[in-house]
Amino acid sequence: MDKNEAKTRIKHLKEVINKYRYAFHVFNKELVSPEALDSLKKELFDLEKKFPELITVDSPTQRVGGKPLKEFKKVRHATAMLSFNDAFSEEDMRDWLTRVHNYLGEPIENRKSQVANFYCELKIDGLAIELVYENGIFVKGSTRGDGLVGEDITQNLKTIEAIPLKLEIRNLNLEIPSRLVVRGEVFIAKREFERVNKEQKKIDGKVFANPRNMAAGSVRQLDSKITASRKLDSFIYDIVTDLGQKTHEEEHEVLKKMGFKINTSNRALKSLEEVFELRDYWDGHRDKLSYEIDGIVVIVNDNKIFEKAGVIGKAPRAAIAYKFSPKEATTIVENIKIQVGRTGTLTPVAVLRPVEVGGVQITHATLHNFDQIQRLGLKIGDTVVVSRAGDVIPQVTKVFKDLRTNKEKEFKPPAFCPVDGSKVLREGAIYRCSNKNCGARQREFIYHFVSRSAFNIEGLGPKIINRFLDESLIGDAADLFELKKDDFLILESLPRRKVKAFLRGFGEKSAENIISEIEKRKKIPLERFIYSLGILHVGEETSRLLAQKALLVKRQVSYPREILEIFSKISLEELQKISDIGPAVAKSIYDYFRDKRHQEFIRKIDKAGIEIEIQKPKIGSQKLAGLIFVLTGRLELMARDEAKKRIRALGGDVSESVSKETDFVVVGAEPGSKFEKAKRLGVKIIDEKEFSNMLK
Repeated sequence: MDKNEAKTRIKHLKEVINKYRYAFHVFNKELVSPEALDSLKKELFDLEKKFPELITVDSPTQRVGGKPLKEFKKVRHATAMLSFNDAFSEEDMRDWLTRVHNYLGEPIENRKSQVANFYCELKIDGLAIELVYENGIFVKGSTRGDGLVGEDITQNLKTIEAIPLKLEIRNLNLEIPSRLVVRGEVFIAKREFERVNKEQKKIDGKVFANPRNMAAGSVRQLDSKITASRKLDSFIYDIVTDLGQKTHEEEHEVLKKMGFKINTSNRALKSLEEVFELRDYWDGHRDKLSYEIDGIVVIVNDNKIFEKAGVIGKAPRAAIAYKFSPKEATTIVENIKIQVGRTGTLTPVAVLRPVEVGGVQITHATLHNFDQIQRLGLKIGDTVVVSRAGDVIPQVTKVFKDLRTNKEKEFKPPAFCPVDGSKVLREGAIYRCSNKNCGARQREFIYHFVSRSAFNIEGLGPKIINRFLDESLIGDAADLFELKKDDFLILESLPRRKVKAFLRGFGEKSAENIISEIEKRKKIPLERFIYSLGILHVGEETSRLLAQKALLVKRQVSYPREILEIFSKISLEELQKISDIGPAVAKSIYDYFRDKRHQEFIRKIDKAGIEIEIQKPKIGSQKLAGLIFVLTGRLELMARDEAKKRIRALGGDVSESVSKETDFVVVGAEPGSKFEKAKRLGVKIIDEKEFSNMLK
């Protein structure tokens, strides 16, 4: 993205973020999820970091919240109540620490640095507050507001038992000044959240979307009796007044002695590796907490260093919110493609700019049906919210029309099936291929494509392929080469709801093995590639004959596009001249390579990075040179594929059909019609033992 594009994007992002932030902070209306808003803010922050000359004083990264409500008195904070910038990955955290080191002029390699000593707090999903005590008595409480001016909610905060009305100072070795300012968080427990919502439903009152909204709405009640009825809770985590405290950890110890409720799950840590472990632990155990958290806050523990690092925009430079993987995030729809399911149903799928949602990287999201595109008003190029609520398949839930640049494109349902070209029929909200066998044929073709005689992708069986087709994660065989491990995580989460169940079931290692197997199979022998295309009437032997023909036309064949180029130019008459290829087979081959859908599929395979291998014959005995063999029945002494290889290695040839030119028919257990035909034509018939002796 160049500077002009960034300038336009930043302008749109600021407008949209300000609109949603204003609605929440001024009117307590949540028009978009906190996670989606965080994702937009993170994009803005990253763009401004890349182009700092585009930062303006009115950017949402340079201030905290909105104006206070008129119903409450305004309270000016002695110092600004700041917020935190967000990190979502280990890479984000390392970048943050590097920025702190660089600002302080201290090399990141200095392992003895106090910058690497952290105090980590659980990031409570609640409402930030400031408390003022005079001579040990609670006299004023306020919200953050815009960071400089908040709302006076003293009476409501007095109803929260976790907030002391009088400080305990007898056991302190510190002299408490006449005026003390502390800060913390108001929140509501999960059970209380559920209880209040049930009560609200009974009286047709407002039902809150999440505990954070309920906590915010409760402290903003004009009637403090309503606040008291909701049993809010609070943790205090910061002392604004200078008491000579040297570390953030020490502040928590002092707060506890003064009678404030602090979070006993907070920890002092000595490295980013320990921070990563703590964050990952709580990501997996947060359901056990009685309250909601959305990450951890990581703070440089040394207060002198913290103060020296200063403020960047709205946030302290030496602290950051290391959030859990969001269930929602924003990204851009780069394209919309059509997947055809096993029943012939056409499903639109959004191709996304990669984004992490729910712990996995998302590149595609189902749009369910074409009516959903209309309901969302979605266009190609739109910025959207992608959701994985409940760890299910990703889906687009919202379109940011305010971020449009007039370059977005309308999408219309196709009139013809992208798989077989049949007319598309509409059945209510469902679009379906008019060929009833279309979806089933597509499924069977993919089974064939991954089979041992074709691409030989082990571990990718029918059940997994069916699930990918059903959930629109793949539309054709070429899509298999675009799969990532995260696609398997998504797949496994569907029936069991949680990714951790996947780790107990299918196994992350198994997913990695399949992805590795797919990657290894991107190189394939020429004859097996031709066989993988599933051309009507073309078996393994005919594929080998076509491979030989291709090499006569072009001595070196390295890519699928070259196969397409060769056979799209060969005439029907020329194909019929190939030994063992009759008129019907030649016509099938001729038609296949001139079909636009098949041409597009081969180009797609080529683009996926498939390479053709030419297997050079081993030099050795040619004792079977000029002899043609046909195999029929079940062989006991060796696998059929092995038998074919042995024949060819000795200079012989293998045919799929019996004719007068056939020299030997090798008969195994339960032979088929080839055995009867050989007897009629007088072709020599041998059993496995005789055949084995010929190979010696």
